Amino acid sequence: MSQSTPEPLRFPPVAGLTVRAEFDGGALSSDFGPLILRGVDQRIGLIDRLVQAVDDRRHPSYVAHSLHDLFTQRIFQIACGYADGNDANTLRTDPLFKLGVNRHPLVQALDLASAPTFSRLENAVSTRDLYRLARAFVDQFITSYPQPPAAIVLDLDHSEDPTHGPQEFSIYNHYYRHHCYVPLLLFEGLSGKFFL
Repeated sequence: MSQSTPEPLRFPPVAGLTVRAEFDGGALSSDFGPLILRGVDQRIGLIDRLVQAVDDRRHPSYVAHSLHDLFTQRIFQIACGYADGNDANTLRTDPLFKLGVNRHPLVQALDLASAPTFSRLENAVSTRDLYRLARAFVDQFITSYPQPPAAIVLDLDHSEDPTHGPQEFSIYNHYYRHHCYVPLLLFEGLSGKFFL
């Protein structure tokens, strides 16, 4: 039987460094998601659109992390399964999250934002910012079509997500007859595209 050697994955350079994934170096990290998400965002520009929707009222002399970096870090953390803002305290030094936010992975002075920074950011967002963020998501969805559709039909559907053990916010669902989450999903009804 012949030995197969997988081809390395190559990613856009970050901070002058070549970034690639090779499969012969052992398990170096379990959080490769930020680099994949960074590549996707470079193509679709969602984070830029969301940053433009929020009025940054911070005093420039006290800003250590740009709004773009904060949005990138928080979105990538949530997408990688770290929904709790307190996770930022551990992940702020993670080399792959730093690469995802376009920072040099080994320079301590370029560590990412901490949980208190996200707490301040989330509490500073106004209702007008939230409205503009919602509009930004709709605009992003519409730009996913080659031409804006004549109509958008919203199809709301729930899905079962079984839980095991004492997970927070997990409740018994009589219809499914076990403990689970029941997230509400939003699809575009004519094309079937996932909306939110």
